[in-house]
Amino acid sequence: MITMFVDWLTAALLLLGAVFALLGSIGLARLPDIYTRLHGPTKATTLGIGGILLGSILFFSLRQGLSLHEVLVSVFLFMTAPVSAHLIARAALQRHCKSLAELPQAENEKRLHIDQS
Repeated sequence: MITMFVDWLTAALLLLGAVFALLGSIGLARLPDIYTRLHGPTKATTLGIGGILLGSILFFSLRQGLSLHEVLVSVFLFMTAPVSAHLIARAALQRHCKSLAELPQAENEKRLHIDQS
């Protein structure tokens, strides 16, 4: 009974992870500029790979003992994804890449000294 529950939970985690990874990949291909494209691989795809790794940890830990390979991959992934996104965003800012998103309007632009040019 417990193994059937674990199998269903593993399948759900794998399926959920695959859906998030697919959505992140589609976002990477379809979003209009570099700043919005950063959200696909750093948010959705990281969550998707995390779900796949959790399913793998659950599956292999019950059959072969504690599996540390997936834990190490998870730690590496969750440590490097924000750093790489930050570096890509900084490089885009340094190259003066324009965002296609509209800037928010402040209530009092003169007080904030915002230059719109």
